[in-house]
Amino acid sequence: MSSFQIIVGSMLGGTEYVAEAVEEVLNEFGHQTKLHFQPNFSEIEKKDQTWIFCTSTHGAGDFPENIQNFIHDLKGCDQNFNDHPFAVIAVGDSSYDTFCLAGKTLENIMLDKGATKIIDLFTIDMISVDDPEEAASLWIRSNIDHL
Repeated sequence: MSSFQIIVGSMLGGTEYVAEAVEEVLNEFGHQTKLHFQPNFSEIEKKDQTWIFCTSTHGAGDFPENIQNFIHDLKGCDQNFNDHPFAVIAVGDSSYDTFCLAGKTLENIMLDKGATKIIDLFTIDMISVDDPEEAASLWIRSNIDHL
């Protein structure tokens, strides 16, 4: 089975629940997981790991405070991310013109670093989705063969 680092960007805690729902499904399928609610770039395993990002967008398209240092370190690192698998779940509110911008930006950062997107960006619109955890669970289940 595979190993996953689930990296969370959350201001109010809702995205943490989404990440826990993803972790639950992955564990159900026998995968190893580790959640990072206060992600520290230097402490997150990179070799033979798939990174799954779960992040909301704050303010004018900004990353939540808890993941800002991670993003800064990721952007500034010289590490080779060629073929490093990743996926992004972005949580947002479509009434804002910056809907899920942090997740979209994060996906582009990883692609610019040479990482491999294994599943297309998944957005959860808090206006139209009653249960974001269930939406994330269904999405991960429907893509489990790609992981």
